[in-house]
Amino acid sequence: MTRSRGAGADMKARAHDVAVQIDMAFDRLLAIPDDPRRRLYEAMRHAAIGGGKRLRPLLVQAACDLFNISRESALRVGLAIECIHVYSLIHDDLPAMDDDDLRRGKPTVHKAYDEATAILAGDCLHDLAFEVLADEETHPDPFVRVELVKALAMCSGPAGMAGGQMMDLEAEHTRFDLATVTRLQNLKTGALICFCVEAAAIMARLPQSARTKLHGYARDIGLAFQIADDLLDVEGDAALAGKALGKDAAAGKETFVSLLGVEAARERAHMLVAQAKEHLRGHGAEADLLRAIADYIVERDR
Repeated sequence: MTRSRGAGADMKARAHDVAVQIDMAFDRLLAIPDDPRRRLYEAMRHAAIGGGKRLRPLLVQAACDLFNISRESALRVGLAIECIHVYSLIHDDLPAMDDDDLRRGKPTVHKAYDEATAILAGDCLHDLAFEVLADEETHPDPFVRVELVKALAMCSGPAGMAGGQMMDLEAEHTRFDLATVTRLQNLKTGALICFCVEAAAIMARLPQSARTKLHGYARDIGLAFQIADDLLDVEGDAALAGKALGKDAAAGKETFVSLLGVEAARERAHMLVAQAKEHLRGHGAEADLLRAIADYIVERDR
């Protein structure tokens, strides 16, 4: 079912607000020093400020709505996740990885600067993520901050995003079946998306037993997001996407589309969205933004 115009308009307004706030936060965090590190900070700003859907910080805000967590705390957690996300994109675009020239409609960092600067820019954004989470401005409870740091580290490392990236590299040389592609994407894309929702549960001090439905929602939209990406890689507009399309097929990688076909993949994405929203059945209007995000994931054009 398509989301209502009201929900869509509310999500668009919140998304714009979050994007502006994230850019402002990066502007403060990455103030350019008057010393030989200047080029490094310029490279980080090139990658981090402007462009991008800022879906992950928006998802943190939406999950925090369930528990009346402050917008300030949600924004700082969203900023930390964006630090990890942007670092991963910088490194993913390097010649040793996907070798891309364009990201978010701009030259990739190693093209705009150089490879060494790009590597350092990614490294520094990775480190800044944990600096942001560990700061008491993010949450007054040090135990909550430690749990946030641990959860983001796990979702970013070999048991999460980086592990999925390694599987993605192996996919260029090995034929993967649907279960393996699903596992790959649960790690590469889904782990950070899951952290967005998990972070709200951590800040709300929810026991593990009370997080099951939130985990189900996050898992389902994470897979739906990747299926939508695979569909856009086949059917999308590179100008709207702001990056090269069709690279998975050119590299011989198996995707949800190559394994299922276009229509079956689209049906699966919509099924996952419906399933994700079912996990929110016990919530009222406070979950409307989460529902709208689930719908947006399969309706987007970039």
